[in-house]
Amino acid sequence: MTTAAPGVRAAGPADADTVLALVDALADYEKLPRPDAAARARLREDGFGDAPRFHALIAEAGDPPVPVGYALYFETYSSFLARPTLYLEDLFVVPAARRGGHGIALFRALARVARSRGCARMEWSVLKWNRLAIDFYDHLGAAPLAEWQPYRLEGDALEQVAAG
Repeated sequence: MTTAAPGVRAAGPADADTVLALVDALADYEKLPRPDAAARARLREDGFGDAPRFHALIAEAGDPPVPVGYALYFETYSSFLARPTLYLEDLFVVPAARRGGHGIALFRALARVARSRGCARMEWSVLKWNRLAIDFYDHLGAAPLAEWQPYRLEGDALEQVAAG
């Protein structure tokens, strides 16, 4: 894989298949199931439909440029800061293109997006076993939120709470 100067660009509707392929690559890397057909249709609509729920950036390398990574993000909101937060859902570079500057290029592009949108901060989660990612974020000066514990409500529990 070539490591020419990394380029990052916003993903548009024509990039839906590329983003889905990169989501598949991330699922494979994390040893998780790939999105099924219904999830793929939702991802396509939610990212590239009339009312996007998320946005994506694509990192490219080579000549001609080939997609080697992506970042998927959306905004949340802080009532205490009264400003948005850019939430990073996925940041992934295919293993063959790592150490080529693509991860940092994506992250810097995300920081510029956050700044342009008036975000007070960026937030994300990282898997505890992903030492490579943790070291990357530590090197950037990011800090884990020791005082916050992530929670999740899903599946039957979500249905039960909604119903009653």
